[in-house]
Amino acid sequence: MNLENKDKQYVLNTYARNYVNLIKGENATLFDDKENNYIDFTSGIGVVSVGHGNKRVADAIYNQVSSITHVSNLYAIEPQALLAQKIVELSGYDMACFFANSGAEANEGAIKIARKYGHEKFDDKKFKVVTLENSFHGRTITTVKASGQTAMHKDSFSPYPDGFSFDASIKDVYDSIDNKTVAVMIELVQGEGGVQPLDIKDVQDLATYLKANDILLIVDEVQTGAYRTGEFLASNLYDITPDIITMAKGLGGGVPIGIVMTTHKELLVPGDHGSTFGGNYLSTRAALEVCNILEDIKKSGTLDKTIEYFNSKMDTFYNNHTDVFTQNVGLGLMKGLRVIDANTLSNIVSKCFEAGILVLKAGQNTLRFLPPLTITNEEIDLGFKRLEIALKNVK
Repeated sequence: MNLENKDKQYVLNTYARNYVNLIKGENATLFDDKENNYIDFTSGIGVVSVGHGNKRVADAIYNQVSSITHVSNLYAIEPQALLAQKIVELSGYDMACFFANSGAEANEGAIKIARKYGHEKFDDKKFKVVTLENSFHGRTITTVKASGQTAMHKDSFSPYPDGFSFDASIKDVYDSIDNKTVAVMIELVQGEGGVQPLDIKDVQDLATYLKANDILLIVDEVQTGAYRTGEFLASNLYDITPDIITMAKGLGGGVPIGIVMTTHKELLVPGDHGSTFGGNYLSTRAALEVCNILEDIKKSGTLDKTIEYFNSKMDTFYNNHTDVFTQNVGLGLMKGLRVIDANTLSNIVSKCFEAGILVLKAGQNTLRFLPPLTITNEEIDLGFKRLEIALKNVK
């Protein structure tokens, strides 16, 4: 029985898979069992931030699992404490961290913190969380409801938790804020919603308004965090100080990890929240090494040069094909090209795979690019060469 048949027989059918057997990776290049290679402009949907097969991360994982992999959060965990310190220092914010296993879990934690704030802070409890249209905050029942995409609110999974609403834009949020609103939750660059950066001035104005009215600002940095936009957090680029930040994806370099961090460091007490696996030796040791690697390439100037080079290639590619693409969007190495229609987008993704270049869809009409932050100029060159081949085959 081949891989495809095994997958279809034994794995729940929740993904529209491409049945390729990838067996090895070297930075931004993947290899399958038929000796084909692919330039990876997806990094596992923004996860493999320091590339495939990274020796420093592999060594850190090996050394950790050779001694202790997991003991539970009933005991202090040294790499967890070290990682929390590293994240807080890199963020520049006076916060404390809770570790989970995914972005959805991190966002669940953020909502719980906000709800407790609304209970403790006000005589008349506040609980409502306002989000944005086209936002994506996770796949759990609660984070699905928090996501501002009606297509995700399927009747088959209802009823959903109360206390959420979403608006078309930041300018509309003010009208949704009422005496039950405890928090506004946003992505500074909407990822699944189409690689859409929010306007900096609008975000700064909102942050000021929320602060003045004792309403929490939650920034979902699950996809934008860990230098994806060029700084450790997109919040740093926007020059704001959120009350709560969530991270996941690129933080672990492929090992599952999520984090919620907050300025309200004393709000949660023992028993309020927990996780069996969250922040264990394996995940935090891996993430600590990822953070060290990313800090190194940021300080050396390598990351900024990579971003500049990738974006110059993207600009050229876009300008050469304005008959297919209508807009070039995104920040850092979180980029997107708006495509003229959904059918053309699907064809591009399919032809890219045939040409040996992995890309993603976002929203209804966006071709999304999330390459490893360690991608080389040579890999970038080859990737865009294959993009040209793919687009030629589409046309």
